[in-house]
Amino acid sequence: MSPLLRIRAERDRMSAIERRVADFLLENAHLLRDYSSQQLASALGISQSSVVKFSQKLGYKGYPDLKYSIVQAAARPDGEAAADVAPTATHPLGALADALWELKSQAEAATRLINSPEQIDAIARAIRQAGKVYVIGLGEDGIPARAFATRLSMLGVLTVHYVDAALMQAGVCNAVDDDVLFVFSEHGQQPTLCQIARRVRERGGHVVTVTRHTPNPLRAHAALPLLISAHDGRRHVEPLLYQSAVLHLLDLIFVLLCETSDGHRRTLDENLDHMQDLLDG
Repeated sequence: MSPLLRIRAERDRMSAIERRVADFLLENAHLLRDYSSQQLASALGISQSSVVKFSQKLGYKGYPDLKYSIVQAAARPDGEAAADVAPTATHPLGALADALWELKSQAEAATRLINSPEQIDAIARAIRQAGKVYVIGLGEDGIPARAFATRLSMLGVLTVHYVDAALMQAGVCNAVDDDVLFVFSEHGQQPTLCQIARRVRERGGHVVTVTRHTPNPLRAHAALPLLISAHDGRRHVEPLLYQSAVLHLLDLIFVLLCETSDGHRRTLDENLDHMQDLLDG
């Protein structure tokens, strides 16, 4: 695994000092050859031992091994670190588009790494076996929630989608064994969503949470958590990376459901045909 991709994937679980080291390495990978551990520590205002511990936490013997691995990755023209070098384009808009595409690709790759294939399989299996799938997301989290609920409905899955927590509280009173609740919440802090998740668990249902890769109250209620890794220092960019990574992960689950169930795929084809008939009419 690329060291830069590993750093991005693990960043959410790092301490404040570790995140400072991580951000410096991600932003300056192509310059790291000239930095000793002491120089890096001085640049960040931390101790040299913190740099060494950071390297060892990532599975390296020490900082020299980590530095060598990052320098090698940065030197590959088609490698993970290619996006850390300013993109070339004949028009500024082209450079901006290339940079945004690379950032989204990195977020999607890091997110894929922290959600194991076994976890994705388990979620798809839970959906196939569910009598009902409840879906909720508040605010901006409601955007991917609505899109995912619509796609499940197109597959013939009985889907209950609410954008109001109070209505969902009432709705999950009808939850039974093997029903599934999808809860979308970037930071996982809303107490009402935790209450809804707890209620579904008490009724024997499965709770799937979609949150950032950070410890949070909502994630603690999940039998099947989906974790998102997406970072950028610009407040207008980071939400775009998060949403892109969420949608990519949901697309993967949707395609898996289609590929593993002839029934779902037939129902989707029928629904698409009906919709086209309505449009043509």
